[in-house]
Amino acid sequence: MSLEFVGAAVTFRGLVREMDVGVMEAKLCVLVAEEMARVEKACAALRAMAAARAAYCGAHRERGFNSPEDWLAGASGSTRSQAKSDIQTGSRLEDLPETKDAALQGDLSLGQAEEIARTEKEKPGSESEMIKTAKSSTRQQLADAGRKLRQEGVDRKELAKDQHAKRGVRSWIDGDGMICGQFRFEPVVGVPLATRLVAEADRIHREARRNGSTESWEAHAADALAAMMGEGGAKPHRTKADVVFVVDLRTFRTGEHPETVSHIVGGGPVDPEVVREMAKDAFLKVVFHDGVNIHTVAHLGRYIPAELRTALELGDPPEFDGITCSGCGKKFNLQWDHLDPVCAGGLTSYDNEDPKCWECHAKKCDEERAAGLYKPKPKPDFSSSVGHQGQTRTPASSSRSG
Repeated sequence: MSLEFVGAAVTFRGLVREMDVGVMEAKLCVLVAEEMARVEKACAALRAMAAARAAYCGAHRERGFNSPEDWLAGASGSTRSQAKSDIQTGSRLEDLPETKDAALQGDLSLGQAEEIARTEKEKPGSESEMIKTAKSSTRQQLADAGRKLRQEGVDRKELAKDQHAKRGVRSWIDGDGMICGQFRFEPVVGVPLATRLVAEADRIHREARRNGSTESWEAHAADALAAMMGEGGAKPHRTKADVVFVVDLRTFRTGEHPETVSHIVGGGPVDPEVVREMAKDAFLKVVFHDGVNIHTVAHLGRYIPAELRTALELGDPPEFDGITCSGCGKKFNLQWDHLDPVCAGGLTSYDNEDPKCWECHAKKCDEERAAGLYKPKPKPDFSSSVGHQGQTRTPASSSRSG
């Protein structure tokens, strides 16, 4: 049966070579692309499990390789580190029948399976929940869910030590001669750095747009990073807090209540002692809470006051884990969309603001404009909204607009 499968795989590759997408109808191309994506995911899972079995038996030596990572990297055209990760995932899949089945069905990518396997190893019993998340969320959202599950109940001091030990920076030159890099920082270092970078990139991007530039936000983010490093004598504008901590007031005062979590917005849990230490000289915001809802500050117009912006950027309670695009899960280059449009009398309030990336925001506005939802309404009496307690983002009206 195994040799027959190998023969069938060779035949399939021959069929793929004969396909001429240039003469296909567009609708057929969509079907082919979707099915090939499922086939690709299924094949990746099978390849990883076969490679893990071959590595376990030492069969890679018969191909002239001392390490299974070098053998698989050569066979798959990937890096050695990626090959090592694939072999580890393939080995873990044998102990995760539900994940294995979903991957071989083409419902999970190998990267998703790796995230599920890692989380199940550190948080037994999470496999089914993670698979469900993978099928309905983006890869980043799955990674965030896995991180939260793995960090539940973890000793904060031990977590900080482990994260500090894993810090690192790599750089290389790509095919265009560009200097590329990758960094890994613990949250107390990385979150302030990322916050300043995004704020500076937003400022440069807005100014460039006003001057007629059509360059991307990512290009201007590169300029922002160079400015932060002092290249060209530029100095970044500090327009917002470097880091926001969310701390249970009881924990901060007494050090007790271990069931509560102190964390950096967008960075995960931290030891409350870290907050005390950084408060001595860092430019930061600390949001204390004791289970009381966030109170809405509402007014007419699009401008978002500083206090309201801080509350919005915490993310949804009770997690307060920062904001992501409500459409695609992207974390950077976000805008605030008025669920009930300002042109129709909607308020700038906690309940009426929804984070979206530029693409999702533009798509939503185009759809609503085509549906005729931008018809002005009488302006509401918003005096009763000041001080309103809001934990949800569910608008009173079904009409939505930026």
